[in-house]
Amino acid sequence: MKATQRLHDAGQSIWLDNITRAMLASGTLARYVRELSVTGLTSNPTIFDHAIKNSHDYDAAIREQTAAGKAGEELFFELALADLRQAADLFRPVHEATNRVDGWVSLELSPTLAYDTPGSVAAAKALYARANRPNLFIKIPGTREGIPAIEEAIFAGVPINVTLLFSREQYLAAAQAYIRGIERRVAAGLNPHVGSVASLFVSRWDVAVAGKVPPALHDQLGIAMAKRTYKAYRDLLASDRWLRLLNVGAPARRRRRGGGARPLRARGRRRRCPGRRAPARRGRRVRQVLGGPPRLPRGEERDAPEGRLIDPRPLNLAPHPADGAESGRRHKNFP
Repeated sequence: MKATQRLHDAGQSIWLDNITRAMLASGTLARYVRELSVTGLTSNPTIFDHAIKNSHDYDAAIREQTAAGKAGEELFFELALADLRQAADLFRPVHEATNRVDGWVSLELSPTLAYDTPGSVAAAKALYARANRPNLFIKIPGTREGIPAIEEAIFAGVPINVTLLFSREQYLAAAQAYIRGIERRVAAGLNPHVGSVASLFVSRWDVAVAGKVPPALHDQLGIAMAKRTYKAYRDLLASDRWLRLLNVGAPARRRRRGGGARPLRARGRRRRCPGRRAPARRGRRVRQVLGGPPRLPRGEERDAPEGRLIDPRPLNLAPHPADGAESGRRHKNFP
């Protein structure tokens, strides 16, 4: 059995961390869905920059849009949305079969809005409307300025993928923003079923402490932080505040690891970040330790760079601890 199928059967949702027009046109993405159990996709400006500048697949569309007077970010988002609409349609059957839990694609806001809360909210609403796909997340960073934007976007009914989360504290701030947005929708008589996911970056921790910790702690900090965040996620799922929202129709929360409540997803190795790369073995270690069956059905998503997705090597899956409590002991080993 393929490693990707084993992850899928263990309750993990594999989201591809890449998109190109060639991947769509050639049927490669459809094959990944069919043969490698891929159930979602993420993107960011770096991914699209790589796709556009390293192929001629976008040239005709660029000429057409330029002739129509579009340039800069407006042109970029036209190209990105065209690809993501196709991908969203490909994942739509998964989205419907899982009652809107899986089958998502993600579009990130412009980095120029990183410190602009009102601008982020306006852009999230506009891009989601332009995409016109129910299974498209807008990615907002879980930063100081991003947290209030997340709440406002959720209140407006825009599904959000919270990115750039590195710690339990960041995760909880993002999760609370999501809950506030849903609570406001309930109070206003609006449908509380607005999807969201939290993206936890794991291997960046080990990159940051590489060469600064004893060998016994190599490749351990990211996992400890992920388990620490997992415990916070589990505690939130069991809270009275969240259970009240479930009773009125809020979507059940999941995690993303890779990179949440809101689903938490974990992000492992990011291959498009020169200078920040974690060795391939580290990404594999993350999958082995964090890839086992969750305590709730289909409880997590994880990003898979394309090279790791087709890795033929076997994978040993370890079950999650009941609540992640032992992570606190591991975390204390680090200065």
